Amino acid sequence: MAWDEWEQLKNQAAQNQSARMQLNQLPADGGGGSTPQGDLTVDQKDLAAIGDRAFKLWEDLGRYGRDAWSSSQTAASDLKTQGFTLGGAVDRVQSRWEEQLTSLLDACAHISNHMDFTKKAHQGDEYYIGGQISSISTLDKGFDGGKGH
Repeated sequence: MAWDEWEQLKNQAAQNQSARMQLNQLPADGGGGSTPQGDLTVDQKDLAAIGDRAFKLWEDLGRYGRDAWSSSQTAASDLKTQGFTLGGAVDRVQSRWEEQLTSLLDACAHISNHMDFTKKAHQGDEYYIGGQISSISTLDKGFDGGKGH
């Protein structure tokens, strides 16, 4: 790309600064308009599905990602042994691959574990709320039954 072309693109981008995107916020005038507002809802099935997919991704990455790592490690070693400078570069790529793979595996495990925890926590909340509501309905029956007293 020529330097003039780069400068032209920078100028165009600067001129378009006023046309920015607004995400997750009301317009600047503060009016909500007729945009419907709602609550985020999730059920046990959704949480389980997210956790299961994260666990499956973790398994597959662990299995296939490590295979790629092992092959690169072998290739790097062979190239170095044969005196090719490329062996060092492949070794560096392999090392970076391992760092990124480990980071991604950790993230998948965290998501899976968090979904399991969240599912159990919300299940406990449901039991508690259900117990509280049933207690209230028992009290209501007592008051309804006391009309004749």
